[in-house]
Amino acid sequence: MSITIKPTNRETILKFETEQFLVNAGSFQFNNIDEAKNSPLSQQLFYLPFVKKVFISSNFIAIERYDIVEWKDVQEEVANQIAAYIKSGQPIIDEKTIVKKTAVTVYAESTPNPGVLKFVANKKLVPVAMEFNNIDESKYSPLAMDLFQFPFVKSLFFEDNFIAISKYDIADWNDITIELREFIRNYIESGKRVLEDEALSQLEEKEQKTTVENINLDITSKEIIKILEEYVKPAVASDGGNIEFKSYNSETHKVSVLLQGACSGCPSSTFTLKNGIETMLKEMLNNQNLTVEALNG
Repeated sequence: MSITIKPTNRETILKFETEQFLVNAGSFQFNNIDEAKNSPLSQQLFYLPFVKKVFISSNFIAIERYDIVEWKDVQEEVANQIAAYIKSGQPIIDEKTIVKKTAVTVYAESTPNPGVLKFVANKKLVPVAMEFNNIDESKYSPLAMDLFQFPFVKSLFFEDNFIAISKYDIADWNDITIELREFIRNYIESGKRVLEDEALSQLEEKEQKTTVENINLDITSKEIIKILEEYVKPAVASDGGNIEFKSYNSETHKVSVLLQGACSGCPSSTFTLKNGIETMLKEMLNNQNLTVEALNG
């Protein structure tokens, strides 16, 4: 078994090329020995104290080292170890059980609420809007429970591909944004579950119940829901929030809505309700006596 040692454009990374293919398709990166549980060769390499990362693809293994050694002092030893392992016929990677990471991007976006920041991912996270005001409410969401471990996280709102995080005043966004963004990105990239099966079952039951309840609503209430869904929700979601219809009183002409995410407790929410949503409903329903009241989620 012949191993060819080749340098890369980074001094800390060296490539060890072989005469045969090591994996059937794709590439695999391992950042520590735990991540390498499905790659016996990588785990063996991590026992070398200077190995920082292992990358396996087609016919080569790339290794990143810590600065405690120089490659010229250890590269032959590593090459011999790789050659001996391959010659033994043991599996390089169990490709049937390994979970490949999905490339994920997450960016932070400001909202009209200074206490809330929106973290947007390039993949769908939840099927419907969900709000968590404390760790007890998040028992069916592993991601929400992990985020509540940060002492500055006050509440969470999940919808589609974003998470709106409300913080306590003790923290400054300048100090915690990068930490939160990287945590969320790594969590999603690792393939961990955002919601448990129990949460999905509850969501289905809630959706069915809401559908039945909406069928029995009066015509005006149905029109209000339609207007909120088509004209208001998309704009509110872009600001990291959500609005839900709660009730309509035909005698007082009062509409009650639930504000969630960045909209909940936002200093500008009252202005938005009175000068935006209320005005829109009055015009579209031709009812100048109509008023809107908000309930914070």
